[in-house]
Amino acid sequence: MSHEITKTIAIREIEPPTWPERCKDEVAAILARYPEEREMSAILPLLHLSMRERDGHYVAVSDMAAIAEICGVSTAYVDSVCSFYAMFHRHPVGKYVITICGNMGCHLLQGGKALVEHIQQTLGIAGGETTPDGLVTLEITGECLAACDLGPVIQVNTEYVAKVNAAKWDALLDALKSGKGPEGYLEKLPLMGGACQDDWKGFPE
Repeated sequence: MSHEITKTIAIREIEPPTWPERCKDEVAAILARYPEEREMSAILPLLHLSMRERDGHYVAVSDMAAIAEICGVSTAYVDSVCSFYAMFHRHPVGKYVITICGNMGCHLLQGGKALVEHIQQTLGIAGGETTPDGLVTLEITGECLAACDLGPVIQVNTEYVAKVNAAKWDALLDALKSGKGPEGYLEKLPLMGGACQDDWKGFPE
């Protein structure tokens, strides 16, 4: 007779969460963006806010309950929105979430497969895992990160790092470990700052 072994992860939650009170001015500003009786439109920005404010940077059930109360919907409805988007983490993650593009453009055509192996080796973890010090969570996505001309591309907490090779990754990781942060390696696309994409000549080699 076979026995099924079920692994469970104990997640410590704060009941109720403290961010609605601590960030009440920000919550009010978010709600003010939307017409009266359309408070449910604020679910996405409130999910981002709750994840930002919780230790471990994830969305707990109690956070969804608080958002449901603010927006006048059921907790199940907030859960349905949260579970649709991959960027909302449902369990604690590291300070830096490294997302590697595993789609064909980066992974197969531009050396991304070898890069994944190098990153896993330097971190000592596989995709979906977090380093023991809580610094880095590694994600490998099969979805395109929409920067095919800059591959291999990764994201650090949703910000792009372009044309990554082993040496560039090693330097980035040293910056993260030393506390300098990733800013020196992030690429800011012109459209994010309001510039005209047609006038952009691309990143320098």
